[in-house]
Amino acid sequence: MIESFLKYLQYEKRCSPHTLTSYETDLTQFNTFLQTSGEFKEPEGADFAAIRSWIVSLVDGGMSARSVNRKIATLRAYYKYLLKKGTISVDPTLKVKSLKTGKPLPPFVEESRLNHILDTFDFPDNFTGVRDRLVMELLYGTGMRLSEMTGLKQSEVSLPERTIKVTGKRNKQRIVPISRSLASLISRYQDSRKTLTCDQPWLIVTDEGKQAYPMMVYRLVRKYLDLATTHERRSPHVLRHTFATHLLNRGADLNAVKDLLGHSSLAATQVYTHHSISKLKEIYEKAHPKG
Repeated sequence: MIESFLKYLQYEKRCSPHTLTSYETDLTQFNTFLQTSGEFKEPEGADFAAIRSWIVSLVDGGMSARSVNRKIATLRAYYKYLLKKGTISVDPTLKVKSLKTGKPLPPFVEESRLNHILDTFDFPDNFTGVRDRLVMELLYGTGMRLSEMTGLKQSEVSLPERTIKVTGKRNKQRIVPISRSLASLISRYQDSRKTLTCDQPWLIVTDEGKQAYPMMVYRLVRKYLDLATTHERRSPHVLRHTFATHLLNRGADLNAVKDLLGHSSLAATQVYTHHSISKLKEIYEKAHPKG
């Protein structure tokens, strides 16, 4: 049934490969736990007590509450699917409660530090250098997710209109404007790309002219963020957080930022307001006579 569930997620729910891997990992771990405990041979026969025992074992093993909650969410989705298929008659996760977690603020790079990289760093004057700079500028200038950028096609970029059509989660599309400087950089990159033997439709490609892959982008972003921050997280998603935080710090409308990020609800975007409020407090204290 796990394989059937994963196919359902892939073909009907159109989940990303990363999401599918997470679900498969969680369910495999749960299945291993059940077999080791000897109470149940398959997850379909597990009850609330078995699930609770697994959760306790995860916590005792030092797993964070956030990670445990993700695994609980996987089980809830799985048993909901089994219930829908008629494989089970009672959902054993109904009484399962998520663990309490704090809400850490999304990490971001300070504006001055990021500008130091983008404005003063001497990127190599070749295809690789132009490509690397474009990756950094695209992630920070549009707030795109990693998967959205690696999946971006050349045909989805309109330099005359200075817009990019971004395909997000569950194939939901949105139009994101780009600055004149970013449009100019894309044009320069496209000229540089002509030096490669490349007939790929994707905008961002490797030095060999193939579609960019996640680990390549991770390494690239980390390499340059190492020059700007010592924060533990230096991933492409940090540039997405930075994009949203800087916009709100400069007075951007929250709903506009929501649309630019491709969030389905305002709640997902509101986490960034904590950073902007901190900035407002700083400005208030420096500028107000009674501050």
